[in-house]
Amino acid sequence: MIWETVRLSLRSIRRNVLRSFLTLLGIVIGVAAVIAMLTIGSGTTAKVKSDIAKLGSNLLVVRSGRPAGTGGPGGLDQAVRPLADKDVAALVAHLTGARAIAPASQKQVRVIFGTESLTSGVTGTDSAYLDARDWKLVSGRPFSDSETRSGTGVCLIGETVRQQFFGAGEPEGEIIRVNRTSCKIIGLLEPKGYTGFGQDQDNVVLMPLAAYQRRIAGNRDIDNIYVAADDRTPTTELQPRVEDVLRDTRRITPDREDDFSIRDMTQIADAMASATTTMTGMLGAVAGVSLLVGGIGIMNIMLVSVTERTREIGIRLAIGAHEKHILIQFLVEATVLSLLGGIIGILIGLALAGLASATLAIPFAPSPAVILLAVGFSALIGMVFGFFPALRGARLDPIDALRHE
Repeated sequence: MIWETVRLSLRSIRRNVLRSFLTLLGIVIGVAAVIAMLTIGSGTTAKVKSDIAKLGSNLLVVRSGRPAGTGGPGGLDQAVRPLADKDVAALVAHLTGARAIAPASQKQVRVIFGTESLTSGVTGTDSAYLDARDWKLVSGRPFSDSETRSGTGVCLIGETVRQQFFGAGEPEGEIIRVNRTSCKIIGLLEPKGYTGFGQDQDNVVLMPLAAYQRRIAGNRDIDNIYVAADDRTPTTELQPRVEDVLRDTRRITPDREDDFSIRDMTQIADAMASATTTMTGMLGAVAGVSLLVGGIGIMNIMLVSVTERTREIGIRLAIGAHEKHILIQFLVEATVLSLLGGIIGILIGLALAGLASATLAIPFAPSPAVILLAVGFSALIGMVFGFFPALRGARLDPIDALRHE
């Protein structure tokens, strides 16, 4: 019975192809917009989380200066004491729950090899930096303890620097000049790619902190301290411990505010992902309005169809067809029409999302649950908006219907 009704519905749709297409256009546009928006949003959220994860998992970043909002209009108060070696030493000695603790100072400088040059981000740090940032070496070795202590002129380079100076060749053992100081390459960093803010994380040179302070910065200040939590300690528990150690080391009395700030990269990732998800949901809801418009279009066209086929309905009722058969036929016809629009919309939406993902360099992350929900919602719209026309057709009086011209 149902399959016969579906067959009759498809035949009716084929008899009025143009009208059927215009009817389901609203559903197509609505479903395509929702699928595209939600898929792009999922990809953007995944991209944000991936970018933050590339900085290091379960990571706290300590900077000098008061937290934003307490130091004046400029955000961090730049007049306070910079971080120093003693702060790093105190954290290493007294902090529990940390997997790695690494100082780091950064500066953009000119890097030269032969006749080639490149402006790169040069970071002074120690061997714990690789662990804190979850950064592996493709080849070579990290700094030794003696190189870190003495400030030997050795360095690790990123893939962008390698490509600029050596192409696909092996860089280990080569000498580059970093801000007029010679530096021997001892290792190649694993590629990390670009962040969501367009920063090339592979355009980097790492060197021992002492060498950086003496030859690049000209002072012993430390810009950041990276603190990576171990597997058993969430960053929310580790952060107050870091604060306690630093307040004690920097002799900050209870009545004074911190003269440093701590950023929890996990919380930043969650906040950015939440904001992206919220925005995606809002855009999806706006796009979903066109689904309701499409539903109204289906109701209108089904009312027209009932009017046009009044005599046919009268004949069927006169020869014994039950009201429920008429109701089911028009209800199935509206549902099939809406489902076709939903399926076409899903295909178009996925195509648009794939194109956007390739253009924006974000993951293509279609959700099976969203696709199934779109199919179900399309069918529901057909049933809801097709019910009134179907009920109107089923309740026609056979005699009046047969008289209809």
